[in-house]
Amino acid sequence: MTAAAVPTNRAVPAGFAARLKAATQADHTAAEGSAFVGALLDGRLPRAAHAGLLAQTHLVYDVLEQAVAAQADVAEVRPFLHPGLRRLPALEADLAYLLGPGWRADLVPLPATARYVQRLRDVAFDSPTALVAHHYLRYLGDLSGGQVIRRLVGRAYGLELDGLRFYVFDDVGRVKPFKDAYRASLDTAPWSPAEQQAVVEEVGLGYRLNAALLADLGTRWMAGFSPR
Repeated sequence: MTAAAVPTNRAVPAGFAARLKAATQADHTAAEGSAFVGALLDGRLPRAAHAGLLAQTHLVYDVLEQAVAAQADVAEVRPFLHPGLRRLPALEADLAYLLGPGWRADLVPLPATARYVQRLRDVAFDSPTALVAHHYLRYLGDLSGGQVIRRLVGRAYGLELDGLRFYVFDDVGRVKPFKDAYRASLDTAPWSPAEQQAVVEEVGLGYRLNAALLADLGTRWMAGFSPR
C-alpha cells in the first residue's frame, strides 16, 4: 500500500448546509419551543388563533415573495427558486376560508411582525445572501416542520384541506429529494467564507424574529390562559 493510499481518521468537513443548520440550531430550537405553538397544536386555543398565525405569516410572506421577484434573475438566487414554493395564494385561500371575505382586515401586524417585515425590506431586496437566508428559513422550515403543524392543527380544529393549504407543497414533488437538492445548492453556492457567515447570522436573526412574532401571538391569544 502506497503512502497516498493509507487511510486516515481525519474528518471530512461538512458542507455549508450542514454547518448552517448546526450553527443556527439553538435559535431554531428556541423558536420551535413557543408556548403559543404548543397550545395551538394541542387544541387549547380558539380556532381564530390559527387564523391569527396565518395572518401574521401572510404579512411576512408578502414581503418575502416581493423580494424573491425582485432578485429572481440573480445568479446566486436562481438555484433556490421553485414556483411550487410560492405561499401567498394558499395563505389567502386559508384566510378566506377561516375568516370570510373580509379577511384582509385581519392583516394588522403585531409589533414583532412589523420588525420582521422591516428587516426583510431592509436586506432581502438587494442582498442575495440575505434573501437566501430568509428563503431557507421560511420555505424549508414550513416544508419540514409545517407538515407536523398541518396534521396536529387539522386534528385539533377539525380541518382537512381548507384552512391548511399553506402547509401543502404538492407542486415541489417528493419532499426529501427537493430538500436534498436545496441543501446541495447551499453547498455549491459561490460564497466566500465571509458571505457564508453572513448567511448564518441572518438565518439566526430570522429565527429570533420569528420567535418574537410567536411570542406576540402568545400575548394576544393566551391572556388568562393556564397551560396544562
